[in-house]
Amino acid sequence: MKLNSGSLRYFCCIKNGTTPASARSEYWDGNIKWVTPEDLGKLMSNKIINTKRLITEKAIEECNLPILPEGSVIISTRAPIGHMAINESPMSFNQGCRGIIPGHQVHGPFLYYMLKSRVRELNAIANGTTFVELSRDELAAVSVEFPPLDTQRRIAQFLNEKTARIDTLIEKKRELLDRLAEKRQALITRAVTKGLNPDVPMKSSGIDWLGDIPAHWEITPLRWYLRTASGEGLRNVNIEAERTETDYVPVIGGNGTMGFTDAANSEKAILVIGRVGAYCGNVHPIDEPSWVTDNALRVYDVRGFDRDYLLFALRTRDLNTLASRNAQPLMTGEAVKAQYLPYPPTSEQQAICKELNQFLDELEGNTARVDQSIQLLFEYRSALITTAVTGRITELQ
Repeated sequence: MKLNSGSLRYFCCIKNGTTPASARSEYWDGNIKWVTPEDLGKLMSNKIINTKRLITEKAIEECNLPILPEGSVIISTRAPIGHMAINESPMSFNQGCRGIIPGHQVHGPFLYYMLKSRVRELNAIANGTTFVELSRDELAAVSVEFPPLDTQRRIAQFLNEKTARIDTLIEKKRELLDRLAEKRQALITRAVTKGLNPDVPMKSSGIDWLGDIPAHWEITPLRWYLRTASGEGLRNVNIEAERTETDYVPVIGGNGTMGFTDAANSEKAILVIGRVGAYCGNVHPIDEPSWVTDNALRVYDVRGFDRDYLLFALRTRDLNTLASRNAQPLMTGEAVKAQYLPYPPTSEQQAICKELNQFLDELEGNTARVDQSIQLLFEYRSALITTAVTGRITELQ
């Protein structure tokens, strides 16, 4: 079979995008779709139909923005590199993308799959100091091979059908993960607010989100039972330390862990709560001496609460809603301590945690198996695309 080979620039026209001035209202809310890497990253298929934002004809004219004809390929070339789609109508795009208009020897869907099979390579050739970016010249210099157009069309049609089936399976498994997550949260909420005995007498808690609780339980503000303190900035400690060093401890922030260092500031802390930014309100246990950073709160000197019960109870609340809102969410220790939680006898707290942990271990095992099956489907999808576009499926030639 005869292949046309050379650099991508010889087969396609590659365009740069830009962002019209945000202060110019006459540039925005028009009728021209404007693609960003965020739009591409949310897609569940190889087509892009709609975009989050629209621009005007005036923006196109005055900002020298390209309009890609239907059937072009739009690819994100920074943060991250490799999200891509075929546009189903004329579109423009920002500077985080490149637009690739297929030439007369190239079938757009085949080009999409070929580039999809080479995302790792595209990331490897990208450069940058402030951020890594795949430039137009770097993309244009990528070496490519195209079979005859009829063959390209057969391969693309084959991959459209196969990947659609795989994507359907992946979506069903993601829906299963959502149901498992909902079941997990429901189990936790039910156990820590209603107890284990469905026949126990109940009483009103007086708190809307909590509803009825077992009659022998109490409701108590956390300030009577624990202390909190902000973590501390890392300053000169070595966050690049390796865990193999026995005197190094975890560095814990709002996301649960960040690395290792040679200092500890939380020997007495048992929980950490994200206090700022995207992880505000996240709650994580601390099982060993650690360094808690200043984007998290340390919870320590806890009396009367079993650690795991307190962890579960706090996770039934959306703590992020307690944060103040300025430039970004900010959680204070006072906001946490002002919360009222159900307070069963300690022995009952421990029994609740024992049963919950048994259920959750089983759920987490199921979740891990579904996650693994999704990963295997992605790997199969990627391998199938690579095999097809490189001509290794004989019946497609």
